[in-house]
Amino acid sequence: MPIRARRPARVRNAVAAGGVVVRERDGKREVVLNGRHSDGTWVFPKGTPDRGEEIEDTALREVEEETGLKVKIVAPIGTTDYWFAAPGERVHKIVHFFLMKPTGGDVSAHDHEYDEVRWVSEDEARRLLSFDTYRDILDRAMVAAREAA
Repeated sequence: MPIRARRPARVRNAVAAGGVVVRERDGKREVVLNGRHSDGTWVFPKGTPDRGEEIEDTALREVEEETGLKVKIVAPIGTTDYWFAAPGERVHKIVHFFLMKPTGGDVSAHDHEYDEVRWVSEDEARRLLSFDTYRDILDRAMVAAREAA
């Protein structure tokens, strides 16, 4: 039987933006995480820009929708990137993250995209986060939070 060559998957670049929302409570820093019960995933809120939307505006909108919090950008904390497969293509996603502070709202008002949104300590976030890239973003956020204090 002859071996059929597979057509190479198309490669597409994608951009997203999100934030690490930090607050201080009883002298300790806490961050907001979004979780899904179906697969046990815990991540920081992020999403895709609307047409013509600036990356900072995307980050603010997505964090507000996914957490129920009103937030303000404190500082950029860099990007992370990863690859994933979609039907007929490989996607290289670059995510811009920002350190944010809450200015209002409540996590109980988060949208339907995640099952649970909660404030956790830095140590608990490190344990819960599903990907090493998010732990790196957590580290960057904590450094930026100390510098901004």
